[in-house]
Amino acid sequence: APIRPTRVGLVLDLGIDLNVWPWVWLGTAVVFALVELIFVGGSFIILPWAISAFIAAMLGFYDVPIEAQWAVFVFGGAAIFAVLFRWAQRITNDVVATPGVGAGRLVGLSGIVTIAIDPDDGDRKGRVTVGGEVWGALAAGETGIAAGTKVTVMSVQGTRIVVQTAMPGEGE
Repeated sequence: APIRPTRVGLVLDLGIDLNVWPWVWLGTAVVFALVELIFVGGSFIILPWAISAFIAAMLGFYDVPIEAQWAVFVFGGAAIFAVLFRWAQRITNDVVATPGVGAGRLVGLSGIVTIAIDPDDGDRKGRVTVGGEVWGALAAGETGIAAGTKVTVMSVQGTRIVVQTAMPGEGE
């Protein structure tokens, strides 16, 4: 293998022989890619710099100055990150949450109190059946709600729904 002439770099050679830099970049690319896949879970946070380190390694094998290799690593990684970030933003903004997912789907629905809801509900016994599901419930007002009363779900607090007595004709 031909021996490459070495030169004294500016500040960026960090005392490492210029013939070793391509291998440093290649190792950095592999480590960053593995960290991305194993620890970060494919969130594309470190991947841009893994790609730019690989490109810097290729430049190093073609005897491109170390300053250019560092520029490709730092600025190239930042540019790839910016592109991936904008792409991810566009995709997440285009995705609309499917209605009827999660406990929030219950807000506005009607239900029937199956176990009376006390105003303070210290014993957490109040229950309401909504859409075939039985939920722990809190009363929205200062008064309790008797079993058999038709109610409307106002909100969700943790694992319980907050209900108020339904007005005639509401939620039908």
